[in-house]
Amino acid sequence: MTTLLFLVFLDNKPISYFFMSKIEIKKATIFDLEIIQEISKLTFIETFAAENSPENMVNYIRENFNPEQMSSEINNPESSFYLAVLENETIGYLKINFSNAQTEKQKENTLEIHRIYVLQAFHGKKVGQLLLDEALKIAKIMAVDFVWLGVWEENHRALQFYSKNGFVKFDQHVFTLGNDIQTDLLMQLEINN
Repeated sequence: MTTLLFLVFLDNKPISYFFMSKIEIKKATIFDLEIIQEISKLTFIETFAAENSPENMVNYIRENFNPEQMSSEINNPESSFYLAVLENETIGYLKINFSNAQTEKQKENTLEIHRIYVLQAFHGKKVGQLLLDEALKIAKIMAVDFVWLGVWEENHRALQFYSKNGFVKFDQHVFTLGNDIQTDLLMQLEINN
């Protein structure tokens, strides 16, 4: 859990501060299906709608965030979901993949961060950092060699976040969103070496 401290400034002088309630990171189960679906849809729209056609967005959401697909991902023993919970409200989640659940074959002994989705209202509040830290903690416990992920080349906020955390580009791949061919940059972070 993390407690966030906020300062209130007046004329560049701190006048008061308050603590935001603790953000809890907890492992998700199939009972969290609906909230994971809802956050998936909302964050995908918030992040990508401005640069993509409505048709492509609707089709992607329908194909990837439907109950059957999401249930399959949650129930996959080689994937794990972790929720960021603030005052009993889920505000984001992390999805990691191991072994055969990884979206692309990488070197042996790797872990994929498939998604870190945080509701836009909580951007800049270190929620993404908490979820990334959880993934890195798991990677160290599992003694993997590398953590890797894919980021759309136009998602500059995410690219900056991962670069700041030591991830480096090692490759790229094609990501198809409806009829739009896009490029994802593949980034990795060396662990335990």
